Amino acid sequence: MKRLLLKTVAAAVIAVSATAAMAQEKVTYLFPAPDFLPAFAPFQLALGKGYFADANLDVTFQVGKGGADVATQVALGNADLGGGIGDTPIIVRANGLPIRGVALLGGRGLTQLAWRTDSGITGPEDFAGKSIGVLAFQDTTYYNLLGVLASVGLSADDVDIQAVGSGGIIQLSIAGNLDGLSGVPEWIAAIEGAGVEMDQMPVDTVFPAMAQAIFASDETIAERPEIVEGFVGAVLQGIRDIVADPAQAAKDYVGFVPQHAGTEDQIEAIMRSYAALIYPEGENQPLGAFDPERIAAVQAFYVESGIVQTAVPVDELYTNDFIK
Repeated sequence: MKRLLLKTVAAAVIAVSATAAMAQEKVTYLFPAPDFLPAFAPFQLALGKGYFADANLDVTFQVGKGGADVATQVALGNADLGGGIGDTPIIVRANGLPIRGVALLGGRGLTQLAWRTDSGITGPEDFAGKSIGVLAFQDTTYYNLLGVLASVGLSADDVDIQAVGSGGIIQLSIAGNLDGLSGVPEWIAAIEGAGVEMDQMPVDTVFPAMAQAIFASDETIAERPEIVEGFVGAVLQGIRDIVADPAQAAKDYVGFVPQHAGTEDQIEAIMRSYAALIYPEGENQPLGAFDPERIAAVQAFYVESGIVQTAVPVDELYTNDFIK
């Protein structure tokens, strides 16, 4: 009788497990750049540590061609969710694409300004006549740079701005062909890792730049809110792990992303940069939430600068409904 009872319990456990596995929702997430980049560490931690699975999600990562392309694919239904920068909906929604941000991955801006210490630059007011690298001319690193220049009375015509891609920024900065850059912490770490001394400042000290964001279409938000909430919660837990223990998070991350094997010290330094410079919560802005005043300020600058032709209502650009 006891043996029969044990078999019955075991069968029940197996049945429950099978039912849970069957209940997992398939979710496709589209990155704006290769998914092994350290900027996407919270996603890899959420996958590797089972946070997506805990939310009953079966997540597949794919790679798009920048934030605007990702937003377009999400709007068209070719991906369930996707990522870019918090200001991306400002650009694409003005073009009629019904997407909005559902989570902002940090209360500070992603973009950092950095320059070679031997360049003679002490701050953005010294950028006139200097060569500054950006990822592309249709990218947030460029738009944020324009905002910084405007804050010190300069324009793009006063600076030698070069759109050379992430690899080009790193290589040209190391070679001394670029004086500075508008980019992300891992690019700066790679340059410093080659022995080049750099100074830096967060863009959001002079321009209301935003962190990475997760996007969803209006349709997905309305029809599949549970997958949005589960995905957002899992990624935010990955961020909390990095903030709580950057060293352990770096070890876990390298274990999940073998491309970084042997670079644990550099990855830890990058994790610490994100924890200190990007992930901290803003005033009245808990982790994951958007600040409508910041969105409005960025949109006003983009319209004034001709980056977008039409402003859209700020409340159509984001939702904080999935931030717990």
